[in-house]
Amino acid sequence: MPEEIGAGQHPVIALHGWFGSGAAWRPLHPHLDGSRFRYVFPDYRGYGERIDEPGAHTLEEAAQDVLALADELGFDRFSLIGHSMGGAVMQRVLADAPQRVRAMVGISPVPASGVPFDDQGWALFTGAVEETGNRRAIIDLTTGNRLTGVWLDATVRHSLEHSDRQAFGDYLVAWAKADFHAEVQDNPVPVKVIVGEHDPALGAATMQATFQQHYPNCALDTLSNAGHYAIDETPVALATSIEQFLAAIDT
Repeated sequence: MPEEIGAGQHPVIALHGWFGSGAAWRPLHPHLDGSRFRYVFPDYRGYGERIDEPGAHTLEEAAQDVLALADELGFDRFSLIGHSMGGAVMQRVLADAPQRVRAMVGISPVPASGVPFDDQGWALFTGAVEETGNRRAIIDLTTGNRLTGVWLDATVRHSLEHSDRQAFGDYLVAWAKADFHAEVQDNPVPVKVIVGEHDPALGAATMQATFQQHYPNCALDTLSNAGHYAIDETPVALATSIEQFLAAIDT
């Protein structure tokens, strides 16, 4: 079973990014309000505790696994948090079961319209399936080329140790080439997108052009001193932003 934090009345399922895993949320754990919320941190097939589990590694499959987990835990309605690729997965859950989603929080999330790449960018990302250096370059780029190499190397190691290469490659195509925004367009679910000021790709401008066009009730928060990995870079500020929003949903 996935890791959990808290035993509150508001269930929240947190969905990790392409380089992450369920364990990648641990820097956030000490700052979460377990008296109000019950957080669950699952892995996708091919990641973390499920690294050897076979699958098609699609957004649709990941979303169905989320719904199956919610059923298993007895969550009729729940909120979703999605980091990066997890932002696309959480929106796929919404598209497939809109009546079950209370609210969504995206952390540097991939839009439902996918992510456009030029040829050079696509070569960098597809090369990351096999090349460790590409993974490091992507992490460095998406955090503004400003963080210690010790952290960059640790993040690369986490990715290598917590994901299967085939799954890693399959999920890249799944999130980058997805476009199902017509299925969620104008959904009134409360949404908050949280981005880092140093994220050159999935920052405020991208959220304004995608999430805030797709969802009429979408708030945007830009975190100072963070790039694409606010879970690691600014965990206290991130937890505060998430829970201020989710607590307001309860009132």
